[in-house]
Amino acid sequence: MAADFSRPGSLYGAIDLGARKQALDAQARREAAAQNPAAPGAAPEIIDATAATFTTEVVERSMGVPIVVEATVPRAAQVQEFSRALEKLAAEAKGAWLLAKVDVEANPELAQALRMRAIPTVYLAFQGQLMPLFEGPLSEPQLRQAIAQVFEQLGVALPPPGEGDDEATPQEPAVDPDLLAADMAIEDGDLEAAAQAFQRLLARQPGNEEAKIGLAGVGLLSRTLDLDPADVLNRAAAAPADVALQLQAADVELLGGQVDAAFDRLIATVRRSAGDDRDKARVHLLSLFETLPADDPSVAKARRGLASALF
Repeated sequence: MAADFSRPGSLYGAIDLGARKQALDAQARREAAAQNPAAPGAAPEIIDATAATFTTEVVERSMGVPIVVEATVPRAAQVQEFSRALEKLAAEAKGAWLLAKVDVEANPELAQALRMRAIPTVYLAFQGQLMPLFEGPLSEPQLRQAIAQVFEQLGVALPPPGEGDDEATPQEPAVDPDLLAADMAIEDGDLEAAAQAFQRLLARQPGNEEAKIGLAGVGLLSRTLDLDPADVLNRAAAAPADVALQLQAADVELLGGQVDAAFDRLIATVRRSAGDDRDKARVHLLSLFETLPADDPSVAKARRGLASALF
């Protein structure tokens, strides 16, 4: 069975996502606008984070894009030149990473939570994790080097300084060779080769969402190759206590585009099971989350449902 994927590393050709695809395309257009600040409706480059908004505006958003966090006192003269340099680098990044600023004088509880020892302190929020980068103001060359080294280690490509001026002709981003190899393997029906290509890319770029989605999608396709969807769903309906059947039924539903139904099935299985069975359902649900972008609304809803079922 060969799947016709609409782009490398995605499940859009294997799963009929309907309105979900349109929503994600709209999101992609918003991200493209963010890369061109001169474009109408462009997103702001700087996030003003507070204690009340830090989780949603920084931690959760970092699942989709890296965020550099400057914890500082804006009125302090000694940090203003550093802040301007950091804003300059954020503008040059054209959306590859975002800048968040925290006024620790106005948010002392956040400063305490961040365990700050110096003004400014710079952190990186990436994939929902917050890590300190450096303390104290750096010169622009030092700052540029530090930021470049961080993103090089993360495998995040940054545009060269000065690239992307308004008169430049937009270029299509190059497709990673491993993503292309995975796409070709999927078209040939060689899921093992596709998985290997995705794994190679993840070894080079552990945070690459296309590769994560693609690898999870290949796993889903592999598990459902020999299943009769109607038969699986009928048997699962007749045996709600059979956890293995419920896992198969969730796979079938997800592959058929019934994303919420698949997630709801596994959450219900978690609620009514215990011990190893409960853990199998939980782990399987988490694996299905990987088949969709981290900020997909159904994933966020199901995470809340799982937390409720567990606690």
